[in-house]
Amino acid sequence: MTAAPPRRAAARLWWYVREFTGETAYERHVARLRATDPTAPAPSRREFERRRVRSRYGDPAGPPGGGCC
Repeated sequence: MTAAPPRRAAARLWWYVREFTGETAYERHVARLRATDPTAPAPSRREFERRRVRSRYGDPAGPPGGGCC
C-alpha cells in the first residue's frame, strides 16, 4: 500500500510538466473542436504545432521583424 502515494505524486508531477510545456495544447484544441463541431476535420499534430509557432513568432518565410518582438 505504500506505492500509491509516490505513484500519485509522480502522476501529478507528470501532469504539471505536460501543462507547463504546452504538450497538452493539441489535445485541448481537438477536444474543443469536437465539442463545437464533431464533423470538423482536426489538423494533424504537426500542422497544429506549425500554426501555433507561426501565430506566436510569425512566419519564418515572411518579412523580417514579423515575429513577436
